[in-house]
Parts: sequence; C-alpha cells; structure tokens
Amino acid sequence: MFGLGEKPKTPAAAVIKDTTEATFMADVVDASREVPVIVDFWAPWCGPCKTLGPMLEAAVTAAGGKVRMVKVNVDESPRISAQLRIQSIPMVYAFWQGQPVDGFQGAVPGSEVKKFVERVIAMAGDGGLGAALEAAEAMLAEGAAVDAAETYAAILGEEPSNAPAYGGLIRAHLALDQIDQAQALADAAPAEIARAKEIEAARAQIELARQAAKAGPEAELRALVAAHPDDPQARFDLALALHANGKVDEAVDQLLDLFRRDREWNDGAARAQLFTIFEALKPTDPIVLKGRRKLSSMIFA
Repeated sequence: MFGLGEKPKTPAAAVIKDTTEATFMADVVDASREVPVIVDFWAPWCGPCKTLGPMLEAAVTAAGGKVRMVKVNVDESPRISAQLRIQSIPMVYAFWQGQPVDGFQGAVPGSEVKKFVERVIAMAGDGGLGAALEAAEAMLAEGAAVDAAETYAAILGEEPSNAPAYGGLIRAHLALDQIDQAQALADAAPAEIARAKEIEAARAQIELARQAAKAGPEAELRALVAAHPDDPQARFDLALALHANGKVDEAVDQLLDLFRRDREWNDGAARAQLFTIFEALKPTDPIVLKGRRKLSSMIFA
C-alpha cells in the first residue's frame, strides 16, 4: 500500500516490456487474466514500427497501469509470429483473459492509437477500482482511517483524477485530525476535478472541522440561548457546538430558527452555514432533504 497523501505514478518500465518465445505465455496470456495486454509485433528494419511503437508506449504509459504493453521482435520470435499468423508488420493485438480480443495492422494516426487503447481498457471495466472505493469507504466508516487513506492513495496511483478517491483521501486525513494535510490536498486537487462534488464536499468538511476546533461548550451555550433566545450570536455558536458534538440535526434546527428570526444577520451567516453543512453531507441524507425543504419554505414564504 502507499503512504498517506502519496500519488504514486506507474513508470513505463512497469507496464511495457520486451518478451521472448520463452516468456510470451507468462508476459501476455497469463498476465492478461489480470489486466489487458497489448502486443506490438515489430522489427528493427520496419519503418512504420518506429512511428507506431512510441505512440503505443505513450498511450499505455498514460493509462496508469490499466493496460500493459508487450513488444515482440518478429525476427527473434518467429514461432510466436507463426502461431498468430503475423504476415506483415506493424501488427498489434490486444489480449484479455488469455485470448486475443482486438487488434489492427499497419501504422495508424495517434488519435486512432488512443482510441484503441481506451477500447481495450474498457473491456476490463474499471479494473477493480470501484470495488476498491467501496472497501475504502467501509474502512473509513468503521474508523480504520489509515487503511482507508492507503487504499484511496493506491486508487489515485492508478487514476490520479479519480474524484471520489481524492475526496475520500481528504476525508481520511480529517478523520485522523490532520486538518492542515487535508487542506493542502484540497488546495492541490487536479484542475479537472477541483470542482467535483466529492472535492467540494471534502472542502465543506474541512471548514466544519476548523469550526469544531473552536466551538464553545455546548451546555453553557444552551443555557445562554435559553436565557437570551433573541441573541443571534449565541444561537449561531450553539449550532457550531452541536455540530462539533455530532448533533447535526439539532445544529440544522438551530440555524433554521436563526434564519427564521433574522435571515440577514451577519450577512446571512445562518444560511451560509446551512449550505456548508448540506454540502458536507450526501445529497440524499435525510438531514439534508428535510433541512433544504424547510429552508426553501422560509425563503419563498
């Protein structure tokens, strides 16, 4: 497993190799039972091979481990070429589950190479990343935050722009009370997923975690609100304390009451805080559904 916060990269050497007649079965047929394998049949004297090979290697390397590439020099491995009836090169085959499943002959444009690699990857589904995400979520829910973080980091090693895994890694750091590390990860999110709902939810949780660290004593704030029910700051502070103590539904109720009493107080702080709480939870959470419904009824009343 990878350490906390790491984003391991898959080097070309790990996914691209040369094979021989002695190792073809292990390198291609056996290996394809775990991940698709693209086989490039080439020769040093083949001009088009010198163009196609690097394009294939670049596309496979960019796939981050979802597919592998094996190179066969037809001059050195004539029996493999004969078995697969390779009559001219370059020739490319894709193997999955021990069988050739796709291929093409001759040099093709880079765009076609990319589409071919993507098509081969799709044959294997998500390569088990979905199951890994589910496992990581279960670990986090059970309190095994370190294990969850390592699993999320491993997923990101395969797919650096996986928004659920990136958001999960941030939440794992929060579960370990590593707020600054969580913030650093959120700030460094790849541009293509920076506004994904999973990342935005994690940012909301960071904000709530920082608030929780400064929250006042719940019992004292309850007494203060009881004595001064029209004091908006006391009610807002009580909502923060309630949320910090895991009483999310009560915190939402206090904020709704504050909004009802004075929706413009402190530049609409009650509404903003409600949205932060809603964003940190799943959209289908009963607290979110109920809270949004009540808030909407007040806004449009």
